[in-house]
Amino acid sequence: MSATRDRVLGVIGGSGLYAMEGLEGLEEHAVDTTYGQPSDVVVSGRLGDTRMLFLPRHGRGHRLAPHEINYRANLLALKQLGAEQIVSVSAVGSMKESIKPGDVVLPDQMIDRTRHRANTFFEGIGVVAHVELADPIDAALQSALYRAAVDCGARAHRGGTYVCIEGPQFSTRAESNLFRSWGVDVIGMTNLPEARLAREAELPYATVALATDYDCWHQTEESVTVEAVLAVLKRNVTTAQAILKKVAASLPDPSESPASRALEHAVITAPDRISAEARAKLAPVCPRQFAARS
Repeated sequence: MSATRDRVLGVIGGSGLYAMEGLEGLEEHAVDTTYGQPSDVVVSGRLGDTRMLFLPRHGRGHRLAPHEINYRANLLALKQLGAEQIVSVSAVGSMKESIKPGDVVLPDQMIDRTRHRANTFFEGIGVVAHVELADPIDAALQSALYRAAVDCGARAHRGGTYVCIEGPQFSTRAESNLFRSWGVDVIGMTNLPEARLAREAELPYATVALATDYDCWHQTEESVTVEAVLAVLKRNVTTAQAILKKVAASLPDPSESPASRALEHAVITAPDRISAEARAKLAPVCPRQFAARS
């Protein structure tokens, strides 16, 4: 990390993540975007040379179900406030015996099983873009988070596949066993379309997945319940805060990430066919690409 340039880290997760020792100058920011309102206000603060931006994914008081979240506005609000890279902190179910409730997983792959979510900035505006998404998780950011987790004493697993389901219901047992047959490691409801949209916004993205249960595949365990999930999640919040605090001092340079140039050759639409209205809507996503033409 450069000693002369501050980093700005966007964090999407629970509403209490910013309650960590050493975070100074807390402020709230109400943000409007060209894709609507984010889940809630963004809370900012400084931790050493890093500016942290915290957005409660489900809104304060957990008001929004996974399929109701305006993911586009959430990513764009953080980018408009200066975020250079994004860390998602998420509760997940474990799909493997070796990943125990309370463990931390840093996945590097994703499977999308959502059905009713807006998952691109490029629709309904006459502009087409195809970003590369073979590796949805930024490798350098994932490595930094893994080192931070280990340094904090967490039982951490590096790599693995996150399968994202639509929700808000948990999986059926048949679905859980199907996903297990695919070799997935954890299951959740929120990290897609986040990862897709982060890539379109040219933001490196990585996940801190906090295992809360064994989903319903584990026949010797009780089926997953909200009460069980919340009990483990509360214990995991302290771990997540420690990881964020540690990683803030060792963030990678986002300009070296392939994600920072994701739109460079991805926009297929001819520049002279992009309307002024489309440019205005997309300019916050990528000012370099869509700034108004003189």
